[in-house]
Amino acid sequence: MDELIDIWDGSGQPTGKTALKSEAHKYGWFHPTVHVWFYTVSGKVLLQRRAPGKDTFPGLWDVSVAGHIQAGETPLEAAGREIMEEIGLQPEKGSLHFLGRFKSEQSHPGGIMDREFHHCYLTELNVPLSTLQPQAGEVSELELRPLLQFAEEVWGLANPSGYVPHHREYYATVIRAIKSLL
Repeated sequence: MDELIDIWDGSGQPTGKTALKSEAHKYGWFHPTVHVWFYTVSGKVLLQRRAPGKDTFPGLWDVSVAGHIQAGETPLEAAGREIMEEIGLQPEKGSLHFLGRFKSEQSHPGGIMDREFHHCYLTELNVPLSTLQPQAGEVSELELRPLLQFAEEVWGLANPSGYVPHHREYYATVIRAIKSLL
């Protein structure tokens, strides 16, 4: 879906301009996004497999929920909206814990230049996996994976090519933060 988003500069400051997401990706303009990582008290992390029709990283495993922050929307508002859209879950007020903001620059086939600042949140998944509703066209599958297995896979010890290639330090920060909450 093409949506109106705020345009930022390379240091993560708003420029006061807005554009369609497709334009930001065409011209490589920085923009804000949200990432929400769900974990369970039993030490698992919720992953989504990106739908096969996605323009970027189709079929790869990725963060539990992610999306673009719409123009004028706060990161927390966007996180709540994206959780509802992508997995059909209404987050409880105060349940999203801010982990940090991460700069990401990636080029994709078809001329897509993805230059984003990910606002990353952690939250506990306290409902059964079977109650979640993956968004058609966005999410093809949801899975709870043991944190240790996830860590080994994204750090290149097992199956790094099965995941969206976020920076190693990004994954390490997420994994450490979840581990500290268990």
